[in-house]
Amino acid sequence: MKDVLENKNILIVEDEYFIASDLKKALAAEGAHIIGPVGDLVGGLRLAESGNLDVAILDVNLAGSNSYPLADSLADRNTPYIFLTGYDGWSMPEEYRNIPRISKPFCVTQVVQIIEGLLERRGA
Repeated sequence: MKDVLENKNILIVEDEYFIASDLKKALAAEGAHIIGPVGDLVGGLRLAESGNLDVAILDVNLAGSNSYPLADSLADRNTPYIFLTGYDGWSMPEEYRNIPRISKPFCVTQVVQIIEGLLERRGA
């Protein structure tokens, strides 16, 4: 399904280098244009505000800060996003429990499939 991600702008906000690198490689191989990756909230907010994003991947815990302010900013722009996290769904604030969440450790293929689904539903 390479055409679904082809030329889509995908923001990666992940503070674990190897996870961010693996995601970047896998999504780029599908034809996506990667924004970032960046590993902190301030950098994520800056990148989200600076460009036209199709979807974002957010680690919930960014070196001690959470990514919820970034999630809110993306939602205000109608930009779909997914969470990557080691947290169980029940431990997240209620307003974020309906957001697609992938538990760490994860399979990159699963991330690609969820992003493709978000983009297809959005009609992107």
